[in-house]
Formats: sequence, structure tokens, C-alpha cells
Amino acid sequence: MIFGKIDYVNLLPFYVFLNKNINSSQQKAMMNYKKSFPSHINNMFRTRAIDGAFISSIKTPGKKCADIGIVSRGEVLSVLCIKGEFIEDIESNSSNILAKVLNLDGQVVIGDKALKRYFQAHGDDFVDMGASWADKYRLPFVYARLCFLKNDKRYRRLTEKFLKQKTKIPSYMLNKSAKKIGISPSQLKYYLTKISYKIGHKERKSLKLFIKIGKTYM
Repeated sequence: MIFGKIDYVNLLPFYVFLNKNINSSQQKAMMNYKKSFPSHINNMFRTRAIDGAFISSIKTPGKKCADIGIVSRGEVLSVLCIKGEFIEDIESNSSNILAKVLNLDGQVVIGDKALKRYFQAHGDDFVDMGASWADKYRLPFVYARLCFLKNDKRYRRLTEKFLKQKTKIPSYMLNKSAKKIGISPSQLKYYLTKISYKIGHKERKSLKLFIKIGKTYM
């Protein structure tokens, strides 16, 4: 079980859960070793360097996936389009397409650096793409979905267990993550209230719509 870890704080609850539920020290070490940003994780999955990961939603058609992902039901805080000349974020696949779908001009910024920008900048300097999608389509947005090449039963069992329980993040880990990003622990806590993980009917409908429209921009 070689898991690719997106090194963003939006998946902190899931990684805390995994750490508690994977007993093998070798597997834990492998999970931490195979970590990168989304577009690189997508490539590692495509080349089978890893067998499971949260894959950018635009890259998930035809893949085996569980009903778990990175979801926002409105503003997301960590997927922004900074007003100005259009520039893609090399760390992204889905969000670059999302900006085009939403007809946004500006610099796409995702992940922890976007989260820091959100709390530092003025609201009129950028567009929150999660909020923009929700305003336009009245649907949540799915940024990534957990996909796997093998170990199907184990991945599904783990993700079902994660969705059924609330994962408590230790204070020291929350503080460490906030400090690494450059925001306060209270800001990080607020951000995590904007992220959900279960993919239900509305999320599948949104995912299908995004992939249908997004294909024209690939």
C-alpha cells in the first residue's frame, strides 16, 4: 500500500486518522516519503509509482475511486484567483481548469500558500473559486477524489471508517501546521470547517458537471 500524500493542510484530519489506523511503520514511512503537490501526485499515480492517492477531480474519469474527496460547499479559502494576468499554478490540475470554466482572469493559487494569502490579503484582491462555483451552479465543488490501483477493500474500509467518525487533531499538530503556513491556529481551525470529505449525490452531480465542462479546456 503505497499512498501518495498531498502535502496540504486540507487533508490534515485524514492523515491524522491514517497515522492511527495504519500499524506498519514501513507503510507510514512510505506514505510520508511519497508526498508532493497535486499535479505531481497525479503523475505518480499515472505511472504507478503509488497505488493510492487523492487525485485531482479532472483526472478521475475511468479510475477506481472511493466516495471520499476534498470538498467545499461554498468558499474554500485555499483555491484563489488573484486578479491580474491569467497564470496557472503548476501545482494544480483541477483548479487551473476551474478558473477557465468560471471565466476568471488572474493568477491561480492553491493550497497552503493560497490559504496564507486569503488571511493576509483584502477580499477584493482575489476570487474564491469555491464560492464562485457554488454561486454559479448551486452545488458543492469536488477538488480531488481518493483513487486506487489495488488494495481496493482496504482503501474502501479505511475511508468508510474515516467518514463515520470525527478525527480530533492534537493541539501540537494544529499549532505546528499553522506555524508552517504562517497563519494562526484559530485561522486554521476556521479553514477546516470549510472542508468536507464525503462524496454524496450532490457532490457526484457537481463532479460530473465539472468534468463535462472542463474537458473542453484540456
